[in-house]
Amino acid sequence: IMFAGRRRGQLAALSIAAVVIIVGVPLWWRTTETYRAWLPVSQIKDLAKLQLHLSADVEVVFARGTVTPEQQKKVPLTQTQDEEHTNMKPARYETKYRTATIMEEDALKKPTAAEADLSLHMLSESPCGSLVVYVIPESSSLLPEDVNVYIGQRRTALVRISAQMRVGKTLEQLLAQLEPQIKQVLQVMSFSHTDITVALSDRVRFRPGNKESIADSMRAFKSSPGYEITFSLLNPDPKSHQLHWDIEGAVQTYIQPLLTKLSPLANFSMDSQTLYYTMLGVTPRFDSSFEAYTLNADSLAHVINPVEARLGSNAASSNPVLNFLLYVPDIRHSPLYIHDHRKQEVPSNAFHSPRWGGIMVYNVNGFYGSETEFPVHVNINMAKVMGVFLAQLRLLLGVQSLSPPPGFLVAPCGSTGLADWELDRLMWSRSVENIATATTTITSLAQLLDQIGNIVINDNIAQQVSSAVTSLQLAMAELEVGNLGFALQYSKEAILASEKAFFDPSLLHLLYFPDDQKFAIYIPLFLPMCVPILLSMLKIVSEARQRRREKQAKKE
Repeated sequence: IMFAGRRRGQLAALSIAAVVIIVGVPLWWRTTETYRAWLPVSQIKDLAKLQLHLSADVEVVFARGTVTPEQQKKVPLTQTQDEEHTNMKPARYETKYRTATIMEEDALKKPTAAEADLSLHMLSESPCGSLVVYVIPESSSLLPEDVNVYIGQRRTALVRISAQMRVGKTLEQLLAQLEPQIKQVLQVMSFSHTDITVALSDRVRFRPGNKESIADSMRAFKSSPGYEITFSLLNPDPKSHQLHWDIEGAVQTYIQPLLTKLSPLANFSMDSQTLYYTMLGVTPRFDSSFEAYTLNADSLAHVINPVEARLGSNAASSNPVLNFLLYVPDIRHSPLYIHDHRKQEVPSNAFHSPRWGGIMVYNVNGFYGSETEFPVHVNINMAKVMGVFLAQLRLLLGVQSLSPPPGFLVAPCGSTGLADWELDRLMWSRSVENIATATTTITSLAQLLDQIGNIVINDNIAQQVSSAVTSLQLAMAELEVGNLGFALQYSKEAILASEKAFFDPSLLHLLYFPDDQKFAIYIPLFLPMCVPILLSMLKIVSEARQRRREKQAKKE
């Protein structure tokens, strides 16, 4: 009877151990396993190399009198030119050469270059990212004598060549002599090495001495799906000034056309406010030589912080805010002028702060007189104010103010505040910047998830990552074939999906227990149960060995 009871106890211990090992451990492992959806890691590693390949279509059109009959026989033709850029495959320009049509010839007979540019645009609108260069003879009256190249408001340029360049030469020789001017036009109207370097500023180190690129990258706001623009009127002395500004009408007239043209890049929202009794953070100094109060360049950095505390912000939005402040000095510090580092008066009486906004000082001392009754009613000249704010807005959004080469004439940007080719340059740089940012975000996320193994990767995050990778691949493919509009759209989708995945709340690894805390939880739970089972198993093994030794002793 004692042997049967012992046998039953051993079988019970073995059964419990078998259930724990066969059923309990796998069930515990499965229920405590961290769910990690599949991610395209190999594709992310390929994207991390960021080997971009940009391509632009260029069309060179020869007007009547620019090519000889022998040269004209070899037209049309196509050439491909590659140009090296930092951290990129060679940028490719697909250049097509042809002669002008009859309607284009009629357009080139207009009295002025601006009228010819408009007529050519009405005939055929060039797609985003492409350029059309019209080669006109030396006898053409479209350009002044000291101008050889005209850059229009659209995607069109006029290049004048002399008769010596074409007479007695083959078409190949003519194109070789024309190539330097075409390259200069491309540097002005299309993407350049500086644009790409600035767009990749977070990934590519600037070369020593490239101060212009550094300044451009630090001045403009980074690419974002949306921006908020705030116009503020600061009236520190409402007892003396009663100010009226037609900000709504001015925005519709001067700012909205530019934002409408920039709509492919981002969404814009605008608001305005009037702040009373708001002073600058610096007390102006009276300069007897100018008979006015002045703010020097060194003190401008201290102006913004005290004012910014009064501006307020939209806490519900994560979009960057562009602040434009119009400051009317109080009567005790009027007139007030801003001076540069050379102690010279700034013509616009305004300054801008990189990636923040701009401030303009608007003097109203002309309304004061010996018999003036206060408060003085002042109607602000919004055309003057918006001209300054529009120039600052262009700089803050990354529209570079280029100095054209000698012999170039650049047409004014017109009522929209932005030429078509300037929009293309901005779209090139924004597309590259979006691709670089999204690639960095996805790569960082993949590295983070690889290093911390107990973070749950749910299906939604995996879908966002896959969507970002697919959009990045499509954006790079569209850049390679020169489809700028589609490339920008895909790059925006990539950056939205990558940031949504990166900042997903479920990826906070502090929500999950590290391994040492898991042991601290499981040991008090499983140790009291496992010790009796383990001791029973050891006892069973010990008795089995004892019986084996007794059998061997009997045999001997």
